Amino acid sequence: MSGIPHDHYEPKTNGEKWLNSRLPIVGLLYDTLMIPTPKNLNWWWIWGIVLAFCLVLQIVTGIVLVMHYTPHVDLAFASIEHIMRNVNGGYMLRYIHMNGASLFFVAVYIHIFRGLFYGSYKAPREITWIIGMLIYLCMMGTAFMGYVLPWGQMSFWGATVITGLFGAIPFVGDAIQTWLLGGPAVDNATLNRFFSLHYLLPFVIAALVVVHIWAFHTTGNNNPTGVEVRRGSKAEAEKDTLPFWPYFVIKDLFALVVILVVFWAIVGFMPNYLGHPDNYIEANPLATPAHIVPEWYFLPFYAILRAFTGEVWVVQIASFVTGGIVDAKFFGVLAMFGAILAMALAPWLDTSTVRSGKYRPMFKWWFYLLIIDFFALMWLGAMPAEEPYATFSLIASAYWFGYFFVILPILGVIEKPLAQPETIEEDFNAHYGKADADATPAE
Repeated sequence: MSGIPHDHYEPKTNGEKWLNSRLPIVGLLYDTLMIPTPKNLNWWWIWGIVLAFCLVLQIVTGIVLVMHYTPHVDLAFASIEHIMRNVNGGYMLRYIHMNGASLFFVAVYIHIFRGLFYGSYKAPREITWIIGMLIYLCMMGTAFMGYVLPWGQMSFWGATVITGLFGAIPFVGDAIQTWLLGGPAVDNATLNRFFSLHYLLPFVIAALVVVHIWAFHTTGNNNPTGVEVRRGSKAEAEKDTLPFWPYFVIKDLFALVVILVVFWAIVGFMPNYLGHPDNYIEANPLATPAHIVPEWYFLPFYAILRAFTGEVWVVQIASFVTGGIVDAKFFGVLAMFGAILAMALAPWLDTSTVRSGKYRPMFKWWFYLLIIDFFALMWLGAMPAEEPYATFSLIASAYWFGYFFVILPILGVIEKPLAQPETIEEDFNAHYGKADADATPAE
C-alpha cells in the first residue's frame, strides 16, 4: 500500500487466514491504520479527519432529511417548514446539515491552503492534489444544488443567476442552459434535477475520497519540512515515522472534539448566522431580491466572476481578438473557473525545488498576501456590484491570478531558500529533543 517499509498484516488464526485469502479487508484496514506517518506532523494536519467526519455527517443527515422533503416547486418550501416544525428533531437535523456544509468548506479551505504552503502538491503527489481539486469541485456543485432545495427567494434567484452563466458559453450556451434547467427557466424540472444530483454527488465525493486516501498512502504523507521519509530500510523509516494508530488518530480525534464543541455552539445558539434571511421567504419569480448573494464559501469566486466587466481592458482585448465571442459575461465565467484551475495547476506552476514554504523566505510573504487576498475577495463578493468594490475586486482578482501564473514561477528562479534538515528525524529532534534510549525513569 505504501512505498515506505513497514510491517504488514499477517493473519494468525484459521478464521483470519480463511477471510484474508478471500477478502483481505482486515489487512487493508490494518495497513491503513498502521501506515508509517511522518512523526513531525503539526496541528495543520488534523483537517483530514474533520473533512471525513463532515462527509459522513452530511450524508447521514441528508438521507434522513430526504425522507421528509418534497422536490416540487409547490411543496418544497412547505416541506422544509414541516421538517422544522413537525418532524421530531427536524429543526436540529436541518441546522446540523446546513451548518455542516459551512464546516465542510472551512475545513477544505484550510486543508487546501495548508497544502499550498507546505508544497503537498509537488512530485510525487500531483495526482493526489488533482483528485483533491476534483473533490472540491464536486463539493461546490453539491452545495450549490443543495442551496436551491429550500426554494426560498435566495434559492430561486441564486439558481437563476448561476445557471444563467452557462448561457454565456458561445454557440452551445443556450442548449446547455436549457438542458440543465429542464426548460426555458428555473422551474419544477430544475428543482428535480438539482435534488437528484444533490443526493448523488456526495457518494461520488466519497468514492473520490477513497481514491484520494489511496493515492497519498501510496506516495506517503507530506510533512512540514517537505523532506521525504527514508525508504532504504525499515529501520531507517522507523526513525522518521510513527504508526498512524494510535499516535495520530488520538491527536486527530482530540482536535475533532474541540472543533465540534464550536460547531455545536453555532448550531445551538446561532444556526442562521451564516444564512440569508431572504431564504425564509418562499420563492417568487416576480419579486427580485435587492441583493443576490451566494453562500459565504462561494463569495471569493463570485467576486472574481463579477470583477471582469465590459470596461476592463483585458475583457475588451479578448472581445476584440475573438470578434465579440468572448464578451464580459463569458470572460467572467472563464475567470471564475480559471481561478480554481490555477490552484489545480500549482504542481507545474511552482518551479522551486524546495517543497515546504518554511524554508522559502520570499514565498512566505507572497503566500500570506494570498490568504489576505482570499478573505478580501470573500468580503467583496458580498458587497454590491458598484464602486469602489468593483475596482477592489478587480485588483484582488488580478493578484490571485498573478500569484499562480507569475509569482510562483519567478520565485522558483530568484529565491534563495534556507537550509533544510537532512531527515525528518533531525527536524523532530530539533523541536522535541532526542530521546536517550539508555536513560531510566527517575525514582
